[in-house]
Amino acid sequence: MRNTLPRLLSLPLAAVLLTGCYAPDGGVMPTTGRGFTYVSTPYMPVTVSVIDTRSEEPFFVMAIPPGQQLTFRFIEGGGDDQVWTPDRMQWELFAQKSYSGSLNNQLTCPPANARRIDVALRESPEEPPTPDTERLRVDQFGTGEKPEWWTPAGGPLPTGRARIYD
Repeated sequence: MRNTLPRLLSLPLAAVLLTGCYAPDGGVMPTTGRGFTYVSTPYMPVTVSVIDTRSEEPFFVMAIPPGQQLTFRFIEGGGDDQVWTPDRMQWELFAQKSYSGSLNNQLTCPPANARRIDVALRESPEEPPTPDTERLRVDQFGTGEKPEWWTPAGGPLPTGRARIYD
C-alpha cells in the first residue's frame, strides 16, 4: 500500500505534464494524435505543405525559418463545413528545441482521409533571420552610415566606454 499510493498519484501528474509536449521524434510517449514537429536548420531549411488530396491544392504552406520549428496537430470536428473542412488544424512556430507550448493558431482543414503532408528542403545554407534585439555591427553591409574612423578617409577613434559600443 505504501508504494501503490505514490504511483497512483504520479499517473495523473505525468499525464498533465506530457500533454502539450512536442518533439520531432514523437517525445516520451509518442501517439498518433499528439502532433507533428518539423525543425529547420541553416543546412536543412524545410518547407512544410499540407495538401487537400481531393483538389491537390495546398491549404497550408510554411517555409520554416532556420533555427525554428513548426508544430501542428489535427483535431477532429469543429470545422466550418461538414464536407470540405470538418476538422481543425492547430499550429505554432517555436524556437528550435522547444518541447512544450501552446498551439495558438488554427484553421479549418479537410478530413484525415483527404490531407497529405509534404516536406521539401530548400537550397542551403540559409542564414537564420537576425533577431530584432540584436544590435547591428558597423561592418555589416547596408547598416547605413558608418563612423568616420571606419571609412577609408579615417577619423579619430572614440575614447573610453563609447569605443566599446561603436
